[in-house]
Amino acid sequence: MNGGDLTGSLTCVKTGDMLQKDTVWATIREEVQRDYQSEPLLSGFMFSTVLAHDTIEESLAFILAKKLENAVLPAPKLAQLFQETLKRDEVSEEFVADLVATYDRDPACRRYSSCFLYYKGFHAIQTHRVAHALYNQGRTSLALFLQSRSSEAFHVDIHPAATIGRGMMLDHATGVVIGETAVVGENCSMLHSVTLGGSGKVSGDRHPKIGKGVLIGAGAVVLGNVRVGDNSKIGSGAVVLKDVPVKHVAVGMPARMFPLRRIKKRIQSKL
Repeated sequence: MNGGDLTGSLTCVKTGDMLQKDTVWATIREEVQRDYQSEPLLSGFMFSTVLAHDTIEESLAFILAKKLENAVLPAPKLAQLFQETLKRDEVSEEFVADLVATYDRDPACRRYSSCFLYYKGFHAIQTHRVAHALYNQGRTSLALFLQSRSSEAFHVDIHPAATIGRGMMLDHATGVVIGETAVVGENCSMLHSVTLGGSGKVSGDRHPKIGKGVLIGAGAVVLGNVRVGDNSKIGSGAVVLKDVPVKHVAVGMPARMFPLRRIKKRIQSKL
């Protein structure tokens, strides 16, 4: 885990979520307050994005709205929409888990505020969470609008019907594509240029199902209604066309499967 003001992983916490959220928010405000005082050129930015807001939902809603606004939907209207959705308990718990997951797993993320303010992968996932909630409410046009704006602003294209579990880290994010019937389990990590796509089936359930705790490397492609087992790893540039068992590594094009324990033994034998 990275150094910071919280101890231990909070990614999988299922009780005391309010305490977790309040602790993370207090930490972000402390970090931003220090930057506000030490970097005058960013004082206005620090105030408007974080210090001017009472809650983490209000702050995140403002950040996303400013990044996604256009002539059709100005920032104030978007901020209201985001805030209403982010305050729902399940969505609030998910975005806090995503934030903590990124802090825990990304060695370049040394502060919660860095991810919260600057990481477009985090912003893209939170935009998707709002779009997904709207899609499930039957507000399909608005959900697709947010998908389109997210694709333009963050270069991440996630269909609003796709399901993404809490504790998601989307690192670098550029070029990620996730299709309509894809499912990603809890506590997964994904790097840039990953595709969870269809294999040519015209309709129906046609996209990958990713288990819990899976790592997908940069440029990997998983096609069709295949399943990737819990705690497996997909190597960079791999093309996966069939199921990956639990705790396996998939590498190559087309991908070959190896038990994760065998890979670990080989690495240990060479140390």
